[in-house]
Amino acid sequence: MQFSIGVEYALHCLTYFVDTPSGTTIGVKELATFQGVSETYLSKIFTKLKKAGIVRSMPGVKGGYELAKQPSKISFWDVIAAIEGTQPFFQCAEIRQKCILLEGKENDPKSCAPCTINVVMLEAEELMREHLKSKTIAWLNETILSKQKDQHEEGVNWFREALNRR
Repeated sequence: MQFSIGVEYALHCLTYFVDTPSGTTIGVKELATFQGVSETYLSKIFTKLKKAGIVRSMPGVKGGYELAKQPSKISFWDVIAAIEGTQPFFQCAEIRQKCILLEGKENDPKSCAPCTINVVMLEAEELMREHLKSKTIAWLNETILSKQKDQHEEGVNWFREALNRR
């Protein structure tokens, strides 16, 4: 299992919305320039975030995106689900039904016990999902501030200046 880099870009970008004054939007152009990624790529990510209700867009010359919820209400899992979807990571193919021991025998998959491998994988995924739900954009912002305050503040100032140039 591997999350796409889009999840990482989304999480990094969303932290800068936390310190943006209320009613201020950030454009994909500014975000893409700051992150060093193409506008097209980031636009696709933000379209998914908007569809999931994490951000909302404002049209116009000074338009862009803003958080649609409080940062404390946006979990890592919300962002992952928006970017990657909600399909289980492990897709049990019930290969045990093709076992040579069952060859020529009538076997009703519904009457079999659940696949133990699938049960373990789904339990592990649920534990990971719960952990990711416990981490929010507000938590991420606070953690970054406590570890890299100067760098984060420099980024916030960069966005403020970029927004003033619009």
